Amino acid sequence: MSRWHSCTLLHPAPDANRLWQFDASTGAQSREASTPAGTTVASGLADKSWTSLWNKKLNVAWLPPENVFLRVLELPKSSFGETLSMVELQLEKLSPVPVAQIVWTLQLLPQAPAENLQTVIVVIVQRSVVEEFLGRLEAAGYLADRLEVPLLDQLAETVATDAGAWIYPALLNGQNTALVAWWYGGALRSLSYLVLPAEGDRAKSLQAQLTQLVWAGELEGWLTSPPTWHLVAEGALAGEWEAFLRDGLGEPVEGIAPLPAPALAARTARRAVAADASQPALLPADFSARYHQQFVDRLWLRGLIATGVLYAIAVVIYFCATGVLGYQTRRVERQVSGISGSYTNTLLLKARYDVLKDRQDLKYAALDCWKIVSENLPAGISLQRFSFGDGHKLALNGTVTPDQITTITDFYDALRKTKVGDQPMFLTAGGDPLSYRQNGGQVTWNFSLELRRAEEEKR
Repeated sequence: MSRWHSCTLLHPAPDANRLWQFDASTGAQSREASTPAGTTVASGLADKSWTSLWNKKLNVAWLPPENVFLRVLELPKSSFGETLSMVELQLEKLSPVPVAQIVWTLQLLPQAPAENLQTVIVVIVQRSVVEEFLGRLEAAGYLADRLEVPLLDQLAETVATDAGAWIYPALLNGQNTALVAWWYGGALRSLSYLVLPAEGDRAKSLQAQLTQLVWAGELEGWLTSPPTWHLVAEGALAGEWEAFLRDGLGEPVEGIAPLPAPALAARTARRAVAADASQPALLPADFSARYHQQFVDRLWLRGLIATGVLYAIAVVIYFCATGVLGYQTRRVERQVSGISGSYTNTLLLKARYDVLKDRQDLKYAALDCWKIVSENLPAGISLQRFSFGDGHKLALNGTVTPDQITTITDFYDALRKTKVGDQPMFLTAGGDPLSYRQNGGQVTWNFSLELRRAEEEKR
């Protein structure tokens, strides 16, 4: 499974910057954008955010071909580490500038001149050129994770069915140039550059340069037959170079359509996604480390800003809620203040009403007790005291003769069982029980009864 989620590729051109975004797992193109040269590239394709921590995005940029040196080596087949060491030993001879001032990488081709050999393309770029290029990308808001050379993918697309030269023309800085790939024996043998003068006989100059390249191939021993000529171009550039080649060589030239830019970008994206992390890269390590640190710092800063915004929103919500609750509280307090006078008056009136009602109830209760006593008092019994106290207790005492004790007992029982309507008047378990004391020829008696309404008031 790929360690990348998506790959964005930038083609910085003099007139416009083109961007493509590809799905890393399928290689399918998902988005494309174009911005004028000198402006910020499309941030939605190149920017990295929190989601890039788990959906990793690879940003790739194409180096301008005029600043790239390509060299072809034939080395014994071995592991990648051994191949890397063999290339490093030959860098002094391959590089046009001191090794300390370059960045380089290599690309292995599947075609080989022999079973025990392998073809290696060494890509060399001057470090100052890379730093200047990265500075322009940074100014445009694009931080690259890798730098790639599209010519490698165009070369890999070549199907060499016969021995010959494949010419890839380009207009660089207003000058006609071309890369010549020499394929012999089913393998890439050499890469050369052609530069046509701005004035003079261009066909003659082209013939002279190609003749020198043919002699060099014969001296090295791999050019064993006259080459066939292939022109990989289209449009006006193809017509111009075809005329130069026919006039300079006097031989037929086969025209081949190059890969369209989106297809070439897709091949570069697939190669960049599958690249081994141990392979030398054209992007200097210090730039890669700085970009990563900027990414981490940007995430921290965005996180702090987001936290601050959320905190500010929470504070605003808190103060708004506090203000609303305070307003509601003050409104309720005003309502309470408005009705407090009438509420107090209502309570006072209710209390007065309760007092008057109790007085009325007590008055009628006392009258009921007097009536019940008068109706049930037997003849011959002397009632000396009748009292109604605390609003719920009836107390009676008097005297009888000793032969009337049974009568007073019946009187006591009758009062306890008296009913008003269908409810008992007194509590059967309340009050003081009947008691009497004999003194000579008289018996003094007393008892008390508790009204039933007293129990209802307690409830």
